[in-house]
Amino acid sequence: MAVRLARRYVQGAALRAFALVAAALTGLFSLLQFVEELAFVGQGHYRVGDAFLYVLLTAPSRLLQVTPVSLLLGSLLALGPLGRNSELTAMLSLGISRNRIIGAVLELVVPVVAVLLLVAEFVVPPAQQLAQSQRAAALSSASSFHSDNSLWAEGNHQYLNVRAFERGNVPVGIDIYGFADDGSLRSVIHADRAGIEPDGTWRLAGVTRRQVHGFDIRIDRLPSLPWHSFLPARQVRFLILPLDSVPPVALFRYVCRLKQGDAQAGRYGRELWARIGIPFSMVAMVMISAPFVFGPSRMRTAGQSIVRGIGVGLVFSLGQQIVGRLGLLLDVSPAITALFPPLLVIALAIHLLRRSKAGA
Repeated sequence: MAVRLARRYVQGAALRAFALVAAALTGLFSLLQFVEELAFVGQGHYRVGDAFLYVLLTAPSRLLQVTPVSLLLGSLLALGPLGRNSELTAMLSLGISRNRIIGAVLELVVPVVAVLLLVAEFVVPPAQQLAQSQRAAALSSASSFHSDNSLWAEGNHQYLNVRAFERGNVPVGIDIYGFADDGSLRSVIHADRAGIEPDGTWRLAGVTRRQVHGFDIRIDRLPSLPWHSFLPARQVRFLILPLDSVPPVALFRYVCRLKQGDAQAGRYGRELWARIGIPFSMVAMVMISAPFVFGPSRMRTAGQSIVRGIGVGLVFSLGQQIVGRLGLLLDVSPAITALFPPLLVIALAIHLLRRSKAGA
């Protein structure tokens, strides 16, 4: 009974601290983004209200990014006062081990990951789509585009490039390159715009088609042309989003469809493994907070704990970026580059905990 009450008490304190820190960090980075958006106020029809709406709609994406560090700081803020008030000592005296106390906090990772998965799947994509379309519409007094970056995709011996998307996800500036089985260029289709039907068929408009027959090139100009895309209509809407906003399920399916060695496969594969590494990062952040709590110097103030937590979070984030860049440079598997930093931190936390326990 005492163990159950202690676990709930620790989890409640950690969950409250985590929610507070996550909200604070999301608000802080949203404020910084809002300041950046103010530089665009006055262009086209972009106003302060449009900037505020854009920042508000993109806030869920920032929440996903700050979650691991929020867990670290939340654990320090929750367990730190318990240690300074001798509550952890009382739990230990009741026979509740350090592992049980840390495990109680680690149990929160499962529901937090579940909530983040739902947010990433159902909240972030439509919010990002609306944010980008509203921002583009306000910034441009002419035709407004959905994305500043072009879309590249490959499938069925074809390469698709879309220069941009108008409001309503209408592709404009379309180039389709078709190749034969031996890798030779077979056709090049350019279209001014296209309408995407529910079955995935693209109705190309303003078409210029070049077909290669040996050394001859036949050029046809057509008012319209149906093209059966290798991309489902739903997937197109996701792929025009920023890479970190693509829903997890759609990202997984797209990576499975791509061929090994494809440039797109590497890009989306790295993002997929980065998502898979998030739960490991959360576990690492909780565990690395334990040595600060159970270590020999438990009389640190809350401010000192936060500073140390921010330092650990910054070093961890920087280390992840360095390992990711090195992995890309050395062509290392994205699974290794995504999982190595959190697993290393977990091993370090276990080592520090054993040292602190031996020295107690």
